[in-house]
Amino acid sequence: MIGRPRVHHRATDSTNERARALASAGAPHGTLVTADAQSAGRGRQGRSWVAPPGRALLMSLVVRDFGEQELLPLAVPVAVCEASEYVAPVECRIKWPNDVWVDGRKLAGILVEGRPQEGWAVLGIGLNVSTQENEFPAELRDAATSLALAAGTPVDRGILLETLLRTLESRLAAPAGDILGAWRERDALRGARVRWRDGEGTAAGVTATGALIVDQDGKHVELDAGEVHLLR
Repeated sequence: MIGRPRVHHRATDSTNERARALASAGAPHGTLVTADAQSAGRGRQGRSWVAPPGRALLMSLVVRDFGEQELLPLAVPVAVCEASEYVAPVECRIKWPNDVWVDGRKLAGILVEGRPQEGWAVLGIGLNVSTQENEFPAELRDAATSLALAAGTPVDRGILLETLLRTLESRLAAPAGDILGAWRERDALRGARVRWRDGEGTAAGVTATGALIVDQDGKHVELDAGEVHLLR
């Protein structure tokens, strides 16, 4: 079972930083770091992750000897979607590569870090559970949501964590085809106009390795990394 051993902090700088330190020191596969609050939570592209104390699920999981390494960033958001939908009446979508959306607003962010040469990775997840609209920073209130807000009902953070650990364990062991199929069913960008640093085009799904496919004026473009913005 993943999730054991578990280290819980009432407050820490970043669960990913704590999990990375444990992994470097030899922590076993499945080691879990959780926190009620973070002072330096991080997301992709160097962004900060902000959550009121006790209102979000803040966790980082150490994984070792993982199979489909390049698909970790796809497997994790699929598991987050499945766990969220199990505990609350919501429908989740995934914005490439791994943001989880509900009703067009960001519910969860995922940061995968690691040292493949040492055989480990850290899966960082920040999932808004009971954050209320006035608790988000003003600039995020139109772009972010929580399970409680989206579902209109309270959500138990402990039950959500237990459910997420089960779905993660299942998805991390799943064949690549299953991961890709589940991710593609929840693709929030497919058919939409998107913009990235070098241009814009129409999102057309993902490759077998998780790269974003974009149709740019009839030209097939594959994006392996970077930031993609939805053009509304």
